[in-house]
Amino acid sequence: MSLLLSRTLTQTLVQTIRVRSRPVLRCTPIKVQLFADKTELGAAGHCSAAMAKRRPFERLPTDVFPVNYGLCLKPDLINFTFTGKLQAMVEVTQATNQIVMNCADIDIITASFVPNGGDEIDATGFNYQNEDEKVTLSFPSALKKGSGVLKIKFAGELNDKMKGFYRSKYTSAAGETRYAAVTQFEATDARRAFPCWDEPAIKATFDITLIVPKDRIALSNMNVVERQPYPSEEDLVEIKFATSPIMSTYLVAFVIGEFDFVESQSSDGVLVRVYTPVGKAEQGRFALEVATKTLPFYKDYFNVPYPLPKIDLIAIADFAAGAMENWGLVTYRETALLIDPKNSCASSRQWVALVVGHELAHQWFGNLVTMEWWTHLWLNEGFASWIEYLCVDHCFPEYDIWTQFVSADYTRALDLDALDSSHPIEVNVGHPSEVDEIFDAISYSKGASVIRMLHNYIGDEDFRKGMNAYLLKFQHKNASTEDLWDCLEQASGKPIATVMGSWTKQMGFPIILVEQEQNGDNRVLKISQKKFCASGPHNGGDCPSWMVPISICTSKDPRCSKLQVLLDKPETIVTLQGVTSDQWIKVNPGTVGFYRIQYSSAMLESLLPGIRDLSLQPVDRLSLQNDLFSLSRAGMISTVEVLKLMEAFVNEPNYTVWSDLSCNLGVLSSLLSHTDFHEEIQEFIRDLFTPIGLRLGWDSKHGEGHLDALLRGLVLGKLGKAGHKPTLEEARRRFKEHVEGKHILPADLRSPVYLTVLKHGDSTTLETMLRLHKQADMQEEKNRIERVLGAIAAPDLIQRVLTFALSEEVRPQDTVSVIGGVAGSSKQGRKAAWKFVKDNWEELYNHYQGGFLLSRLIKLTVDGFAIDKMAAEIKSFFESHPTPAVERTVLQCCENILLNAAWLKRDADDIHNYLMQRKAPPV
Repeated sequence: MSLLLSRTLTQTLVQTIRVRSRPVLRCTPIKVQLFADKTELGAAGHCSAAMAKRRPFERLPTDVFPVNYGLCLKPDLINFTFTGKLQAMVEVTQATNQIVMNCADIDIITASFVPNGGDEIDATGFNYQNEDEKVTLSFPSALKKGSGVLKIKFAGELNDKMKGFYRSKYTSAAGETRYAAVTQFEATDARRAFPCWDEPAIKATFDITLIVPKDRIALSNMNVVERQPYPSEEDLVEIKFATSPIMSTYLVAFVIGEFDFVESQSSDGVLVRVYTPVGKAEQGRFALEVATKTLPFYKDYFNVPYPLPKIDLIAIADFAAGAMENWGLVTYRETALLIDPKNSCASSRQWVALVVGHELAHQWFGNLVTMEWWTHLWLNEGFASWIEYLCVDHCFPEYDIWTQFVSADYTRALDLDALDSSHPIEVNVGHPSEVDEIFDAISYSKGASVIRMLHNYIGDEDFRKGMNAYLLKFQHKNASTEDLWDCLEQASGKPIATVMGSWTKQMGFPIILVEQEQNGDNRVLKISQKKFCASGPHNGGDCPSWMVPISICTSKDPRCSKLQVLLDKPETIVTLQGVTSDQWIKVNPGTVGFYRIQYSSAMLESLLPGIRDLSLQPVDRLSLQNDLFSLSRAGMISTVEVLKLMEAFVNEPNYTVWSDLSCNLGVLSSLLSHTDFHEEIQEFIRDLFTPIGLRLGWDSKHGEGHLDALLRGLVLGKLGKAGHKPTLEEARRRFKEHVEGKHILPADLRSPVYLTVLKHGDSTTLETMLRLHKQADMQEEKNRIERVLGAIAAPDLIQRVLTFALSEEVRPQDTVSVIGGVAGSSKQGRKAAWKFVKDNWEELYNHYQGGFLLSRLIKLTVDGFAIDKMAAEIKSFFESHPTPAVERTVLQCCENILLNAAWLKRDADDIHNYLMQRKAPPV
């Protein structure tokens, strides 16, 4: 599953005001600082205490298990209900007079069991355990060991919660409101569509039949094998699908609605279709191109063919996640699949490519081989979040996507994992309410980062060999993290389990401290590790340690490691032969190892020219700045030192380096909004971004590419938001021409222009923007506007935007980005957004039913506060409104608020003095 919010929303939110878990300007995909700022814990309470209230939970009994589900469903798209018949071939492993299954929001009408060769036995009772989402079917006598068929008739609701079997609203070509019936089962919601054994390790085959209106398209995991009129109702048809491979319930899918499609065939013979809203088939072409390139790439990389005859990619109007990897029928938000060549910006194309790459990777890693339990979720998501970049780099080398990985995933994971309220990559998960919480930047982004580190440590050839062995050994089965380590260990001969256990079983990561001494023509380095904490280095006893692959390069060859060593103890001494005193040393070239670095002051000084003259590679320029920024938040260096370093980036040409700088300055700007010198940091931003803004200009030039478009959008948005007068004037001029239809803005300029005019606009500007939103035919354009509406400054207009967030005009999944946009835009916006969330908590909670969108909403709304008492207020609110699925998020937000407050208290005066000195005329 891809969490679109994580990657796209927050930048718009912290950047333009400032998701992966994935939020900035939709057209300037900047690193999301979802997991922003830090400090010692205190009033908010400690993670271990709060998470200790684990709910009691037992997995399903093993005395009866399914072999095949024969499932027939008949949805009613008018009354939003469905009826179903289940005929499950099961195996009874020991005699029992009851069958326990998962079941939620479903009414069982009748149930019976037919043993092989025996008489049908009617169930005498259905005992629903609603809290545990289970039902116990009781029988008058024991079901004997052996095979049989379990028959159940049931009914349910096509809900509006974007989970289970639900309804999705769309508008027909004639302007009529209609509904599709669609599914979203991961993690634990197949049980809302049919009674089942809804655990990833209880696999079976599926024979699915759908009874639907004959003018609707019906899709499922497999291809259609039979379509015939439904006997009793002439406007319905009965559609049967081929038997699926053995698979987990969370990967089952069905969609009934009105769609167009484009199709092609991959070079290895798989039929690929992209389904779009009616009339928008051409917007599926880009995703089709990506998918047909991606399937053969994965087949070659894993050396295992795609196991199904077809794969469908379909855009769903109301969809909570970014996408979902249902085997053979991958569902997407419209914005994660559809591209309009004229109206889609560069970052949207990149986002679609990444999400398609992510979901298709799951067809092997997750679907063919599935984690044994949700504890191993990171294996699915971390791996897919890594290999999506490998795939996009193969398809679109011009994206420089691995540098973007460091800003989008690697540093985001470091930020979250430095908190006391983080969690290990592998989390023991029990009750269903706990599962949604681990769909976060640790499972996805830290998971991807440690797999990238592992891949680098093993080497590509042995990594692929190990992956192939793993997929072949466990295909159509379940596996754990240790199973993957065993296969990679056998392929590489390296101690994978020992090395990786230190990264997956304990939370956090080290800070690597580096000192040097010149000894003739040799450089002697003292390298040590300590746990890095957002509130400063770990100084207590019992300090955890990691097995850290360390690489070192020199200025002689910045892209090539001169020495590699495995740091398996607190400290070590290494000697680099033939490194003269005029050469600099860089640890972790390529920024592959998952750790932060603190150099001695002399070593850091020697690296600074590498930023100015660009001899350090872009990813290392980025990580040097990002490490220092993080050290300043943790109180280990002064924030002023980071501001001085940022001024060295004046010649910087690289989009991703600017993106990361921009994001960190967004965090700092948000922090300083709590002071009376917020304007001074805006002036600093204007000074830093003006030269690159002048070099780029407003209009694309001949020969420019993808990254130039991203950089222009980023820089103009940053200058406009910071109040750079020439940018503001030009944005207003272009916006006026755009609105009047004289000169339509290129897609890549819309977000920065919209943001700029709103930030410095009035009620007329907001009215115009809301009109553009209503007129927009494309969801990408609607989302683009929604993300920046919160930039409006006047308090009464902020309230209008918040009210708009919960209106029928905004899709339920996008309400989060509107409210988050308000919270990230200003101090006033943050207060207003938090009050709005509190006042409308019941409606918001019912919207999202405790899913991960609720966690995103809380994170985006409150993470930017920097006053101790706010942490106490937020903690108190959620104590009186208990929501198990957001407990960890609330802890992390409270910790961040206290960290922000400590950061401000510690550094505000020094930052103010530095910014004032910059303005002072030279003596």
